[in-house]
Order: sequence, then structure tokens, then C-alpha cells
Amino acid sequence: MAASPSTARALNDRLALRLLQDAGPLTATQLKTLTGLSRPTVADLVDRLQTGGLVHVVGEAGVRRRGPNARLYGIVADRAHLAALDVRTRSVSVVVADLLGTTLAEATLPIDGGAPGPAAERAVELLERTARAAGAARLHSVAVGAPGLIDPATRQLRDTAKLPEWHRLLVAALQQRLPATVVVENEVNLAAVAELREGAARDGDGSSGDGSGDGRGESGAPAGPGRDTFVLLWLGQGIGAAVVLDGRLRRGASGGAGEIGFLPVPGTSGLPSAHGCDGGFDELACAAAIDALARTHGLDPATALESGHPAFLDELAGRLALGAASVAAVLDPGRVILAGETGHRGGPDLAARVEARLATLSPLRTEVRATALGDTAILRGALLTARDAAQEALFP
Repeated sequence: MAASPSTARALNDRLALRLLQDAGPLTATQLKTLTGLSRPTVADLVDRLQTGGLVHVVGEAGVRRRGPNARLYGIVADRAHLAALDVRTRSVSVVVADLLGTTLAEATLPIDGGAPGPAAERAVELLERTARAAGAARLHSVAVGAPGLIDPATRQLRDTAKLPEWHRLLVAALQQRLPATVVVENEVNLAAVAELREGAARDGDGSSGDGSGDGRGESGAPAGPGRDTFVLLWLGQGIGAAVVLDGRLRRGASGGAGEIGFLPVPGTSGLPSAHGCDGGFDELACAAAIDALARTHGLDPATALESGHPAFLDELAGRLALGAASVAAVLDPGRVILAGETGHRGGPDLAARVEARLATLSPLRTEVRATALGDTAILRGALLTARDAAQEALFP
């Protein structure tokens, strides 16, 4: 059944806006080439988007070209302002950006203890101050990255004993206080979104990776050339994983996909339980365990990952390969990304050692890469998520 004229116009407009978002600014001729639409159709959609205040002329292409065909069209960046929050146990970081994702202001605030209510209030005030500094009178969309499980039905943080109370109060306060769309997501999932769209899931040589899926990220945004099926291992104070299959996050029936700290593995003191991951993979790979391993090799934990010490790095790689091998056996993702503080500091050297060790444990070829975004991954993922939410509302 053919689409109605109004539906076709909406689809064409959305396609053009996505192209301008990801590859712009573009001329009408470039839009015609990229969309495959006729010249009159492109001219009509450009007029509609200009009238709607979504695109405007930002310059001309080429020094010798003049006239309508040379005009460069771009997204009106200040049509919407976005915010991203990275909520940690004892701090919160904020970035405010425009619709193109350009950072306008950023700030970080330590929140070390205290009553939950005042702690949440300080975090909200930080966001409001940062928005004012960015010249954003009104935020359109806000994305919050926080540790803990997200209830798939309510899309809210689940009530867990280990989650600071001010985290849940913060999300509720943002939703009540701001005339904005507020989205909350697990921090590791947001890191995976960022690596999918801008980081280690992309191939630097522009090759197509494994070719599975449609190559599009959350909300259907292009992920760029690379792998759209991978697992991200978050290695920090706590550990977790994010599963991306065919360009989509997989959260699980209860929001717990990727709780790899509970994975039973050899070499631990026992077995994990429903009440804690002691005895699970967390016991081998969390930051405290890695610090203890560094000390057994006579190394300073603060610099051990950058030391190049072969025995320490090989032993650590062996531990990480146990978790990666289990992931590979179940999902066969083709690529594992080491993120979090350990993945970032260990870099390509640690990733290469994990890949070599993993090859001895699994017949499934699995590439291992270090994060390309480091400690910015959560905020980048949150910003991309906020931008997607704004685009869904603004680009009908």
C-alpha cells in the first residue's frame, strides 16, 4: 500500500533532517543525491523545513558558485537545548549542548554524603546554573546516566539497596522541576550508545564490519561504518556490561541484561548469590581486585595499568578473558569493548592481551578493543540520547 502524500512528505523531511544532522551542512543538490528524491521534491521539503524553523541557510558551497543551488542548509542548532548528566555515587557531571550536540557549558559537583534531599537539590541547581551559563532559557530534553537497573515498564531507576537514595530523588526532582523531557538510562548502556555512534564500535578504515543488522543506533540514527553487534565491558569500581545487537541496546526482561558481575567464573572464593556478586566475576575484575593484583606484583595500583609490566597485564588479561569468553559463547558478538577506568587506562595493550587470551578459550573469533571515548563515554551517550529525544519531538 502506497504511503499517503502527507506521510511521504513526513518521511522525506525526516530523512533530510537526519542527513543534515549527521553530514550537514548540505546543498539542495547534495540532498537530492543522498536522498534519491527529485529536484522539485527536495526544493519543496527545504522550503517546508525553513518555514518550520528547523533549517536555515548557513553559507554557500564553493567560492565560484552562486545562486540557489550553492546555498548550504544546516540545522537550526539553537532550536532546542539539551542536557546530559553523569550521576556517580559521590558526584554529578553536567553538559548542556545545542541540537547539533555542540557543548555550550559543562560543570561537575562533588556530592559526598549528606541528606538525600539536599544532595538531589544541589544536583538540580547545578544543572540550572549550567543551563543559564549556556544561555539556554529552556531545556528541551535531558538524559541522565546513573548506576543501577532501569525498570523496563516505568523507565525509572529500580529501588536497590546499593543505590544512593539521592539518585532516585534527583530523577524525580528533574521531572517535576523542568519543563523538559527527562530520560534516565543505565550508565553502562549510555557508554555503549556512545561507542556505537562515535567510538570503538566504528571502524576507522570505513569498512562495514560484520554487516549484521541495519547499522542504525537507538531511535534509528545512523551508527556509522563498523560493528552494530558488540558487548561493552564496563570495568571500574563495579563492573557491568552493555549488550548491543543489530544496533539496538538489549536491556533484558527486568532491565538486568549485562549484570556480568554475578557471572560464576573459576578462580573466585565461591559462588555469587542473589544478594551480592561476591564470588562472581566482579571479585576478579573490579577496581579493588585489580589494585590488589597490582600489589602482588610489587606495583603501585595508581600506575600499574600504564606500567607495561608484562606479568601483571597478562594475569589481568587472563581474568578479563574469562568474562569475555562467557559473553562470546552465549552471544558471539564479534567484538568486545573494554571501557570504564580499567579499559581506558589499560588501552590497546591490555585489549590486545585480552584478545590473545580469549582466542585460547573460545573458537569464536572475537576482536577486543579499548574504549575510544574514555571517561567521556557516559556523558556523550547521554547527550546523544537527549538529542534523539529532541529530534523525535521536533522532526515529525
